[in-house]
Amino acid sequence: MAEPPVLLWGSEVEELLTYTALIPRLEEALAKFSAGDRAEVLQPVRTTVPLSKHRGFMGLMPAYMENDGVLSTKMVCFYNREPGSTLPATQATVVLLDPEYGNVKAVMDGEAITAMRTAAVSAISAKLLMRPDAEVLTILGTGKQALSHYNVFTEIFSFKEVRVWSRSRERAEIFSRSVCGPVMVCASVEEAVKGADAIVTVTRSTEPVLLGQWVKPGAHIAAVGACRPDWRELDDALMKESVVYVDSRDGAMKESGDVILSGAEVFAELGEVINGTKPAQREKTTVFKSLGMGVEDAASAKVVFDQWKDKNSNPQSGL
Repeated sequence: MAEPPVLLWGSEVEELLTYTALIPRLEEALAKFSAGDRAEVLQPVRTTVPLSKHRGFMGLMPAYMENDGVLSTKMVCFYNREPGSTLPATQATVVLLDPEYGNVKAVMDGEAITAMRTAAVSAISAKLLMRPDAEVLTILGTGKQALSHYNVFTEIFSFKEVRVWSRSRERAEIFSRSVCGPVMVCASVEEAVKGADAIVTVTRSTEPVLLGQWVKPGAHIAAVGACRPDWRELDDALMKESVVYVDSRDGAMKESGDVILSGAEVFAELGEVINGTKPAQREKTTVFKSLGMGVEDAASAKVVFDQWKDKNSNPQSGL
């Protein structure tokens, strides 16, 4: 008989999951996904169920990594909340299963996994596409994703200046006080992105908030919000004038309003750059349109579960 599943809450996931361990596993997962070997990664495009009464959607994100023996799915609800709403914009749970027996091995808080793996993939895009002499980072948004992106970008890169913008000056001030380093609070998006080398958009916007005319040539943009086909963060000019990279072509053509509505051409998946089949055009303005994939959750859940097993087999490990 199978053992009962392990239940890991958000604080436990955050304790077990580190960017040092996570980023290499995500690079491997992205590379395997883009290689197209079904024995390495089998993953459909996210299935969504409208929650019309609540202005939201439920997404199901399964993935199977046969050669690695990893089977998981994430259930995530995401919402287009009214400004000032105290309700969460997302809620998620990740389930890790035994692919041979079909039993549930672990149920994990998906918010911590989503925040960290999304930020880690954005950081991977910056490793590949951002100019190596980048000095200024701008974050548009002040929610959970803004914090996770601040944490990983400042952990692995050396920026001389970090800026933040929010529609609420109060939330931007709170964010600046909540992080461990200096952050400049900006009054407008234009002010925040002027001369920035790297820009992260993690907003709830459904209309373009970042305009191409404000962006420095050669900047790298990690566009994380706007995960529905009729939602936007970036305007047509920015999308069409940039080299566009994605995590999944199929996902982008089904779910990304920034790609679909602008008519911009997708140049490559990040995994193709990692595999060396497509170049990283660092000298040009680049956009990484992030939508998130089940294989990213699967790889992250495996890291968490392996760390949990190590901790429980060796109580003195200090984890």
